[in-house]
Amino acid sequence: MSNKKKPESAKKYSARSIVATLLYIEAAIVLALALWLIFFSFTHENEETAPLLGEIGFALLGAAGLYAAGRGFAKGKNYGRSPALLANLIALGVAYYQFQGAFYIGAVVIVLLALPIIYFTLSIAKNESS
Repeated sequence: MSNKKKPESAKKYSARSIVATLLYIEAAIVLALALWLIFFSFTHENEETAPLLGEIGFALLGAAGLYAAGRGFAKGKNYGRSPALLANLIALGVAYYQFQGAFYIGAVVIVLLALPIIYFTLSIAKNESS
């Protein structure tokens, strides 16, 4: 009987590990975007300050939220599930508009990160509820 539980728990750990790693990667990308916006604000003169500061703040908060959700998955906690799912469903909407705007590289990167996170998050929730 314990042999049946070990593969399932290893499977849960593996899915959690994958989601945590992907969330850390997403957090690093969003943080890099925030840092680029900060650099951009110093190198370009004709930018509106208030919207740029809002975008930088939003990116920093987003990176922190994705990192916290990743830590939740890594520690086996449930508090990272909903934010991770919501952020990646929003990311799919962003990817849709990037496809429409012919920015295919950015859209593909977002889709390749978002879909596995959504799938594993839902599968983890299903396995833990049953």
